[in-house]
Amino acid sequence: MNGIIRVPEPQNEPVLSYAPGTNERKELKAKIEELRNQVIEIPLIIGGKEIRTGKTSDVVIPHENKKVIARYHRASSKEVETAVEESKKARKIWAKMPFEHRAAIFLRAAELLAGPMRQTLNAATMIGQSKNPFQAEIDSACELVDFYRFNTYFAQQIYANQPYSPKPTWNYMDYRPLEGFVFAVTPFNFTSIAGNLPTSPAIMGNTVIWKPASTAVYSGYFLMKLWQAAGLPDGVINMVPGSGADVGNPVINSPDFMGLHFTGSTGVFNGMWATIVKNLDKYKGYPRIVGETGGKDFIFAHPSADRKALVTAIVRGAFEYQGQKCSAASRAYIPESVWKEIKDDLISQIKSLKMGPAEDFTNFVNAVIDKSAYQSIKSYIDYAASSADAKILAGGKCDDSQGYFIEPTLIEALKPDFKTMCEEIFGPVITVYVYKDSKLDETLDLCDKTSPYALTGAVFAQDRSAVIKVMDALENAAGNFYINDKPTGAVVGQQPFGGARASGTNDKAGSYLNLIRWTSPRAIKENFVPPSDYKYPFMLEK
Repeated sequence: MNGIIRVPEPQNEPVLSYAPGTNERKELKAKIEELRNQVIEIPLIIGGKEIRTGKTSDVVIPHENKKVIARYHRASSKEVETAVEESKKARKIWAKMPFEHRAAIFLRAAELLAGPMRQTLNAATMIGQSKNPFQAEIDSACELVDFYRFNTYFAQQIYANQPYSPKPTWNYMDYRPLEGFVFAVTPFNFTSIAGNLPTSPAIMGNTVIWKPASTAVYSGYFLMKLWQAAGLPDGVINMVPGSGADVGNPVINSPDFMGLHFTGSTGVFNGMWATIVKNLDKYKGYPRIVGETGGKDFIFAHPSADRKALVTAIVRGAFEYQGQKCSAASRAYIPESVWKEIKDDLISQIKSLKMGPAEDFTNFVNAVIDKSAYQSIKSYIDYAASSADAKILAGGKCDDSQGYFIEPTLIEALKPDFKTMCEEIFGPVITVYVYKDSKLDETLDLCDKTSPYALTGAVFAQDRSAVIKVMDALENAAGNFYINDKPTGAVVGQQPFGGARASGTNDKAGSYLNLIRWTSPRAIKENFVPPSDYKYPFMLEK
């Protein structure tokens, strides 16, 4: 085929409203009912084949924790070895496939997800991960569609980036896939992340072994079905659920391991990185390590802040999807003058948030993901309740009798280094520290140094000089910084996402910066008129 094929210029997928009377609401409710009323078996999918190990775990609905909707098979080192071999086999074809054909597969996946498979992924995310319809829509539909449309476009931009060629030479870059497979490790909280981490390396010609979170295997299975429906060749992405030890250790011990694409906890990421370092002599080269990890995301209010906008940002930023976002607002610094005006309204709004099952569309808050998360979050609330250095102003009640429900909780810390101001909780809990208006500089320093993380943060101020001051003081405290907006909701192509410090490698998902990590560039020079004599002009006279 002769022609320079261009990927269509992408646009963000529109967010559907699911308002009463809309077709999407009717379709989503019907799909939820369909999925709730069956128990599916989820195999491993390796080389396109379904593998059943016999070692199974139940998938339960977080907000109805005795309701089983699936059973998934867990992998062992034996299945990992098979996945490695299938990845190597598929690489021979996939790495050589012309880019426009690789791109076509993921552009087709985008259209399938935007259309006929939209409500399947939304419903699976709602009941499997306890998300309300809006949170599911912006995640498992819109953001993932955006990833496929924008990532193929970004890949084309990378391939088009070519060097200067002075006469009589022709210089060009060959953006090769890595010389081995990529290991994708994905979290429970975003189906879009689970759908992006394996596919962004694949778009660049790599093959992938994918370990989905055990608490999100359900939606992960439907992602595999989406990719298969889009025409992804067998073995390009191999789904291998299981424990970190059973899957992660043999994957990283493989000599063919050449990349890690990770989203999860800082501790797990650090441990994997340390293991990779110990194994360096085994590999064909230095593996690419890309990770987005923890966060202790802040909202910093200036005395000039818009009060209503600040309250809305706290409520939405802290409590949407039960605070189970690595970008969720978890600590707030508010001046006394502002706190006096917003305290009652903030408490009232938090108390008004309706909590319950995701199938009830009137609920703003649903359940946290599982018992382990429930117990961990509850321990922070209990700690605050028993401490003389903090006050619980709203929420604080927990109940796991039917589902893993934790009330949206507002804590006021009387000391800036109180535990819930410093440590990642990953739940519907935000802690406020009220500072004296005259101590702006000192409080900015506190905000910068209190947490080891640097993922997201926001400033609320109408005074532009204050905005500049806060941005400068907190320059390294957040990889995604928001002015008069909540610190969540990054959009692909608009706000490339990632943080530094203990929050990750800041390789910016949703931009070319992430995709370029999955290539090993080769520079090629062709000389059309090569020299025929070794002598240089300076040698003509003594």
